[in-house]
Amino acid sequence: MQRLQDRVAVITGAGSGIGLATARRFAEEGAKVVVADLDETAGAKAADEVGGLFVRVDVANEDDVARMYRTASEEFGSVDIAFNNAGISPPDDDSILETGIDAWRRVQEVNLTSVYLCCKHVIPYMRRQGKGSIINTASFVAVMGSATSQISYTASKGGVLAMSRELGVQFAREGIRVNALCPGPVDTPLLRELFAKDPERAQRRLVHVPIGRFARAEEIAAAVAFLASDDASFITASEFLVDGGISGAYVTPL
Repeated sequence: MQRLQDRVAVITGAGSGIGLATARRFAEEGAKVVVADLDETAGAKAADEVGGLFVRVDVANEDDVARMYRTASEEFGSVDIAFNNAGISPPDDDSILETGIDAWRRVQEVNLTSVYLCCKHVIPYMRRQGKGSIINTASFVAVMGSATSQISYTASKGGVLAMSRELGVQFAREGIRVNALCPGPVDTPLLRELFAKDPERAQRRLVHVPIGRFARAEEIAAAVAFLASDDASFITASEFLVDGGISGAYVTPL
């Protein structure tokens, strides 16, 4: 399919995981992709692979974020899609009883404040165009509780979900759609690193997924491509769950 032909898409955290899979999917569907990442090596490699433009960005830095969208607009003439995907899940973000204030603040800055900054600076471009699709990466943990807590991560994703809903309502009549993507556990380098250190914790989580496995990054990218396209033209202010059924499950199959 070529649902995104000639549309300009900016993806943060595009050097790996869901961001990289989405960059590939967007390029396959005809988009001009701006690959934004803090990691210059991974970001440049991803941009080269998809024939896109690499922009180094610290998503928690407002000047960097503003420059990212300005570069996209100057290079390609518009900003049609913003996939605000960058995020972290560091090991020092744990139970509220263990997580220090510095760890809390760092996760909030990268996971929540960055989405605020990205939306703040991309919406003016979309208002001038009279259209645009913003997809913000939240998480299934924004709608569920977990005893294996990562307290700042969970709180940040709840904030992304609420902010996306509000922006989706506020700008709906200006042709700008804003949705919160809520993935379940995804088999990414970030998750593998986390669970390699604690296989028991991984199994404790996996048992709750009705489908019986973690998602592939490509499956999440397919959902992002749908939300970015005109196939989702009547979808805004939504929590778009792509979680293998985990948020709907009480007892999972044997």
